[in-house]
Amino acid sequence: MEVSAFRQKVFNATQEIPQGKVTTYKLLAAAIDCDSSQAVGQALKHNPFAPSVPCHRVVRTDLSLGGFAGKTEGPEIKKKKNLLLKEGIRFCDNRFVDPSHLFTFDPDDAV
Repeated sequence: MEVSAFRQKVFNATQEIPQGKVTTYKLLAAAIDCDSSQAVGQALKHNPFAPSVPCHRVVRTDLSLGGFAGKTEGPEIKKKKNLLLKEGIRFCDNRFVDPSHLFTFDPDDAV
């Protein structure tokens, strides 16, 4: 499947997020020099490479789950939450609560 250069850039950066960590759409956008976290979200909405491109590891800036597979509620969001729970991410009222799991694309965060 052929994807645009922008989407490939988003997917490549998303692959850097290690298991057991999450990042935000805003941090991911900044990492690829993009001014629009919404554009990043749209690229991830159309991710044909999941789970090797782990879009479930990207959450909203307020640390709520955000979307998954184009949905913001229902079974898709339950699946996103379950994937993260399996990786050790802890939640309270569907919010990510442990800042030690936030990945910021800083070289010190590298696995």
